Amino acid sequence: MLNRAAKPLVKLVERYLPDPFVFVLILTVCVFLAAVIIEQQPVVTVVEQWGNGLWGLLTFSMQMLLVLVTGFMLASTVFMRMLLEKLAHLGNTPGKAILLVTLVSLSASWINWGFGLVVGALFAKALARKTPVDYRLLVASAYSGFLVWHGGLAGSVPLTIATPGHFSENQIGVISTSDTLFSGFNIALLCILFIVVPLVNRLMLPSHQDSVIVSPDNLIYSIEQEQGLEQEKSNERPADKLENSKILGILIGLLGIAYLVNYFIKDGGLNLNIVNTIFLFLAIALHGTPKRLLQSLQQAVKGGSGIIIQFPFYAGIMAVMVQSGLAESMSQWLISFASAQSLPVLTFVSAGIVNIFVPSGGGQWAVQAPVVLPAAAELGADISRVAMAVAWGDAWTNLIQPFWALPVLAIAGLKAKDIMGFCLVQLIITGVIIALALRFF
Repeated sequence: MLNRAAKPLVKLVERYLPDPFVFVLILTVCVFLAAVIIEQQPVVTVVEQWGNGLWGLLTFSMQMLLVLVTGFMLASTVFMRMLLEKLAHLGNTPGKAILLVTLVSLSASWINWGFGLVVGALFAKALARKTPVDYRLLVASAYSGFLVWHGGLAGSVPLTIATPGHFSENQIGVISTSDTLFSGFNIALLCILFIVVPLVNRLMLPSHQDSVIVSPDNLIYSIEQEQGLEQEKSNERPADKLENSKILGILIGLLGIAYLVNYFIKDGGLNLNIVNTIFLFLAIALHGTPKRLLQSLQQAVKGGSGIIIQFPFYAGIMAVMVQSGLAESMSQWLISFASAQSLPVLTFVSAGIVNIFVPSGGGQWAVQAPVVLPAAAELGADISRVAMAVAWGDAWTNLIQPFWALPVLAIAGLKAKDIMGFCLVQLIITGVIIALALRFF
């Protein structure tokens, strides 16, 4: 019943949702025109602001790219694949399979969003090989776990404002993750979603006759084949021996882990650089050889192509918004009808809308921070809560934004239209829950 109700919306999204790169181009034009018309800035001035700002987020862009790449590399290790295969034996009925894949995806996405996307898709395939279950809902359930990523350990916004030298430090300083990711509000919301999201997916399970079952023969079984790794060649050259050296890879991996242990012993906190360091050296250690790591890296970088091309445009947009006065005008407009209590909810909804056009947590923060931070300061609102409202708004509408679903769909062998109906149902239910939590928790 829930699936049938979502079908008209699925068709609408299928027909009118273009590639995210098209959105950032449209947004660039809109911001440019707004600066000229609303702020009455000379065209030449706006062009200069935009061009000079294009490369203002290079460090931030690299950090965002590494979040995806390091998470992907860790998820693609043989150890993780074997672990998922063994865990799949627990999902021996369709209902159990749906609940299990959702919980695993939620947990993995909370740890790292790149890790969660890959683990969820791989686990869905592992379950489908063992249990006859609607494959569309199974993959949709795996993707629905992505909802919690921005409230997790690799959340772009909370980690960005916890990293010294971030681009808003002059306005808000450095805000510890204890006030964002590990706040009572965020933990309570996560607990609720860890219960609600799996149950909603389970309730959407079609009857057996309406289910789309994929034959196990059509799903690649071999871990080595699925990972796309070439068989290691014989060590004919000294270079081959180095590339296939487990000692070298494990040694460097352990060296990085030793650094991290020392870092946390000295009471170091989480930030973007430390999260990326954790996943990088775990991936190096678990892949074993440099060759395996680099082959995994080649696959991971493909999923980060959107970040590479889009972030310069986000930086240009941010520069125009700030330097033209557009961000200040929008902030004043928001203040005119918002209050300290309602600002987080309004920010959450606006962030959800902006995410359709800017499908990147880091890019979205670059666009929205110049607007919401002055508004929060003027109204006396909780800066940490407002920042998390942007984070949750970004994560929320990812349910219907196909940009981040692409890695999942590529691994699963499905199209966006196959899972979007189920995701739309989750969007409506979880949107209400998050908005209420932001207002009353």
